[in-house]
Amino acid sequence: MKNKTKHTYIIAEAGVNHNGNFQLAKQLVDAAAESGADCIKFQTFVPENIVSRYAEKSDYQKRNTESSESQLSMLQKLTLTSEDFYKLAEYAAFKKIDFCSTAFDDISIQLIHELKCKFWKIPSGEVTNLPYLLKIAQYNEPIMMSTGMCNMKEIADAVKIIREITNAPLILLHCNTEYPTPFEDVNLSAMRTLNQKFHCPVGYSDHTTGIEVPIAATALGAAVIEKHFTLDRNLPGPDHKASLEPGQLCEMVKAIRNIDSAIGNGEKILQKSEKKNINIVRKSIVAKKRIKKGEILTEDNITTKRPGNGISPMRWNEVLGLNAVKDFEADEMIEV
Repeated sequence: MKNKTKHTYIIAEAGVNHNGNFQLAKQLVDAAAESGADCIKFQTFVPENIVSRYAEKSDYQKRNTESSESQLSMLQKLTLTSEDFYKLAEYAAFKKIDFCSTAFDDISIQLIHELKCKFWKIPSGEVTNLPYLLKIAQYNEPIMMSTGMCNMKEIADAVKIIREITNAPLILLHCNTEYPTPFEDVNLSAMRTLNQKFHCPVGYSDHTTGIEVPIAATALGAAVIEKHFTLDRNLPGPDHKASLEPGQLCEMVKAIRNIDSAIGNGEKILQKSEKKNINIVRKSIVAKKRIKKGEILTEDNITTKRPGNGISPMRWNEVLGLNAVKDFEADEMIEV
């Protein structure tokens, strides 16, 4: 069995943490690239096309922004231009990190298609949006779909819609959409359920505080980890408070890479790094006390002690009853 190291695909989710500022967005690309993440991801939308003027903000959005403004007003402050996204994609390529952005409406879908991202990211809120799913699937390109707020039937319906159009690679991301997600609501075991039900790779999109849960998800086999990050959690905006700062993002990436290396291939073998310890910690059959040549070897005059470069204690019964081939001093390794 070949020992091929697992490589979890890490998405540094910038989302709207640029606050509508292109220079801030570029700095987010820098931070993501420096962390060692595989991909930097933004969100692309035309506010008037995705939310009505009557839509309220979520509780966490109200906590983290001006509570009196509408969701539409909030989103209008968090947009970048099409030209900005072209420049960001070029800049990400220059920084040698994959670029992606979640598209939330028809105009944005067309833009992201033109940017030729490696995959489409379907957010949790669009899993029940039939027209949206049809538009994404028609491109016949790899898809990652978050499944926050969804039950199994809703996920199954979305997968069926996608699969009727394309057999392109599909990865399902387990997710909880509360910011931050309470630990008791994470339910990481649902990743296994998704994998068993839909027979496709699974990952985890995280909205908890800290980095423990993404690391645990990696150990449970997540193929993809997505995590929000920001340059400063104290910046104004809806998502900064539940995001990692650059130092934490680097810590998370490093920890995930360590877990990837540690998972291995499941074959229980002697590893190269531990070979040198065999003789140090294993034991050999030695004289318990002084033994004269010809004396019968018994449990009274032999025992097992370190080091392990003599006769293995697994040959204990074979050695018992033999005659000593020479005089042995106490602690001297027995020879037969």
